[in-house]
Amino acid sequence: MKLPILNIKGKETGKSVDLSDDVFMTDSNEHLIYLSVKQFLATKRQGTSKSKERAEIVGSTRKIKKQKGTGTARAGSIKSPLMRGGGRAFGPRPRDYWFKLNKKEKEAARKGALSLRVKEKQVQILEDFTFEKPKTKKMIEIFNNLKLQGKKVLLLTGEADSVVYKSAKNLSKSKVLPASQVSTYDVLNSNALIFTESGLKQLEKTFN
Repeated sequence: MKLPILNIKGKETGKSVDLSDDVFMTDSNEHLIYLSVKQFLATKRQGTSKSKERAEIVGSTRKIKKQKGTGTARAGSIKSPLMRGGGRAFGPRPRDYWFKLNKKEKEAARKGALSLRVKEKQVQILEDFTFEKPKTKKMIEIFNNLKLQGKKVLLLTGEADSVVYKSAKNLSKSKVLPASQVSTYDVLNSNALIFTESGLKQLEKTFN
C-alpha cells in the first residue's frame, strides 16, 4: 500500500512510500491485542495496596464475653473481621501484576493494531523535521496543517529527538516516541498515527 509523504505544511512532496504488507496489512487478532494491552497496563500498576489482617491488629486477645448465655453469637476477639476496628478478611496484599506474554504474540498484536489504523485511514507519513529549540506553537501548527485538531496524535520518529519531544510535551492529546519503542497500547490510544520517514524505516527494521 502506498502513502504520500507530506511536509510540515501538510502538502504532498511528490514522494510516496510503500508500507510493508507484513507489518501494516496483517490480520488483527482481537484477543492478542487485548492481552498485549492488559500486560502493558499491568506493568504500570504499583501493586502496593495493603490492609491489616487479624494477626496484624494491635489489641487484647482476651475473650470479650462468655461463650454461652448471652443470646448473641459467639465472639472471641476484638480483632475479628466482624468487629469494628478488626482485621480485614482476605484483604489486598503487595503483589506483582505482571504476566508473561510471548514475544511473537506481542509482535502479532502490535502489527494487528498498526493494521487497524491503516484500514481506518488514520496513518500519515511526514518528512523528517526538527526545530532549533523546543517550540510548542510550531508543533500545534504542524498538527493543524495535517488537520488533526482535537485528535489524540501519536508521532513516531526514527531516533529520540528531545527537541521535538519537548515541543509536544505540553500538548495533552499528543505523544512523541521513537518508533522502535511503540507499544500496542500507544497505537490504540491514539486517533491519528504519524510516522516520520526515518520512523517508518526504524519500525520496519525493528520487525525484520
